[in-house]
Amino acid sequence: MLLVRGWAGDSALTGTIFEEGESAPEYSGSPDTDAPYVWICDEFYEVESGGSTQTIDGRELQVAFESPMPRGFEDREEALSAAKEHLRTQFVRLGVDREDVEIEVLDEDENPI
Repeated sequence: MLLVRGWAGDSALTGTIFEEGESAPEYSGSPDTDAPYVWICDEFYEVESGGSTQTIDGRELQVAFESPMPRGFEDREEALSAAKEHLRTQFVRLGVDREDVEIEVLDEDENPI
């Protein structure tokens, strides 16, 4: 299992890549994913009202979260690339520049890879 964390504006979002031989969690509404690598992470976006109040880069925003949708991949590099892009996209939705998102990859014991 790999943890992929994106940092931007004093906030972080972490998703999980379940590797070959590991079982990704199943929950109501999750698709069947038999791929060797499965990426699962929240998605969020800014809303005018409702949602949760978050402070990103000194700005207070209202943020709504969507249920995570597992995505399957055939190899580790493809899963890592998609995970990094996913994290950058979430912060871009909140007005953070794509280049300002720092990405770190950790093993299941939270050791950098």
